[in-house]
Amino acid sequence: MRGRRVLVTGHTGFKGSWLCLVLNELGADVTGYALPPEGEDSHFVLLGLDRLIRHVVGDIRDDKKLQAVFDEARPEIVFHLAAQALVRYSYDEPKLTFDTNVAGSVNVLEAVRKSNTVRSFV
Repeated sequence: MRGRRVLVTGHTGFKGSWLCLVLNELGADVTGYALPPEGEDSHFVLLGLDRLIRHVVGDIRDDKKLQAVFDEARPEIVFHLAAQALVRYSYDEPKLTFDTNVAGSVNVLEAVRKSNTVRSFV
């Protein structure tokens, strides 16, 4: 993994922040793309990941910004963890959940398709 360019969507979440920490320890060149971390006690903040990886705040629903991040980071490996994963919240905000989880994922897949550097997508 040493020296590999990796892009992680959802890097400010619990699982994404752990993944970024491990990838950083393995020597990967990590770029994270996600909404801002939720509070000063979030795992991302407590680990100080903003000092260890390239931290880009953005929304996967924003296809133009997402594509610009792909173009700049030129990832070889992409881990797509960004999602609205809270079931109860999805009942209150079904459109936002759909837009994020479906349309946002399509945006990520489209950025992968347009990339000439991505070799693995998880």
